[in-house]
Amino acid sequence: MTPKWLQWATEIQSIAQAGLTFSENHYDRDRYEQLRNLAVEIMNDYTGISQAKLKDLFAGETGYQTPKVDIRAAVFNTDKILMVREKIDGRWSLPGGWADVNTTVSESATRECLEEAGAVVVPERIVAIQTADRQHDFTYPYTIYKIFIQCKLINWSFKENTETFGSGFFDLNSLPELSAERNTLKQIRMCFDAKEKVVFETLFD
Repeated sequence: MTPKWLQWATEIQSIAQAGLTFSENHYDRDRYEQLRNLAVEIMNDYTGISQAKLKDLFAGETGYQTPKVDIRAAVFNTDKILMVREKIDGRWSLPGGWADVNTTVSESATRECLEEAGAVVVPERIVAIQTADRQHDFTYPYTIYKIFIQCKLINWSFKENTETFGSGFFDLNSLPELSAERNTLKQIRMCFDAKEKVVFETLFD
């Protein structure tokens, strides 16, 4: 369940951002800027994340605020799933990251697999579309839609890159330490369940 303080802070930020985008009155814009600063202070107080970083990630956008999109690829080699070791925390996740502008979901999944894992893949189907803060025991300062894509493996050869230390295939009973911000055990089990079904109805919340 999303903590009340987080819900309040994100809603204040969303109202402030919309106001800064659409208001033409400079007095109103000053008030919306004050609301945005208040949301940043709330987030800083509860999370300990610096105000500078929060202003960049949480309150640095313009235009009407919409959810961010995180793409995660479920790539199988027989009964094992592909995972990458993240440089940011040394733990493991499904290949993925923020969707780029002007790219499709399939293109994002293909790119992330190649860049992070050295895997050439063909996206086959959407397993799930989930709201991150309802699935993860982690405080996100913005709404995230996570899209899990089942992909067919064509080739795999890890190459050094800026985001991951390495990649490998793991069975469900011997998974490495997970990067909990990026994926949960429940989500990986979900991908294994989908793999076993010829017809799988996309899950969403």
